[in-house]
Amino acid sequence: MSDHIDNKGTRMGMWFFLYTEIMLFGGLFVLYAAYFHRYTKDFIIAGNETMLVLGTLNTAILLVSSFAVAAAVKAMGRNSSKAVIVLLSITIFLGLAFLFNKYIEWSRDFTHGYYPGSAKMLDGPKGQSIFFALYFTLTGLHALHVFIGTTVLGTCIVLTVKKRITATRMNFLENTGLFWHLVDIIWIFLFPLFYLLL
Repeated sequence: MSDHIDNKGTRMGMWFFLYTEIMLFGGLFVLYAAYFHRYTKDFIIAGNETMLVLGTLNTAILLVSSFAVAAAVKAMGRNSSKAVIVLLSITIFLGLAFLFNKYIEWSRDFTHGYYPGSAKMLDGPKGQSIFFALYFTLTGLHALHVFIGTTVLGTCIVLTVKKRITATRMNFLENTGLFWHLVDIIWIFLFPLFYLLL
């Protein structure tokens, strides 16, 4: 009975945490909307400078990784630890691939002077500078969440190997899965805001 109460409390705490994360990104989305309304043309021009191919690839990567996490939770429910370890390892690999692609993209942006405070941004239209300020803030914050998520997923693998996560004690794994799904959902919103402006 006490384990059930603890699990319920942990799950409630996780949902509250996810709610605060949604509020954080939601506020930034509102800020984006306000500036987009004011500098629509500048935002569209700046959006055409982002790398659509890598943005699309990263979207596919996160969607597949989200499926892998869900499959890992299902596998643990069937007490298949080996499958859990494989699926979580795949998710971590995909998360790292996402970050690598983001590194390539940011490197290209910096090389071409598309970053806040650069001479190109200071001398150009104000709306484009604001776009890239929001771009680096939101995608950077999201990348931090991806990094944290992969670290926690690695912890889940260790705990699974040590039999501390089992079919009857999988609350930590389930909560980690919820966090990873949030990371995926946030990117689904970021993708059109920065890559699909026409």
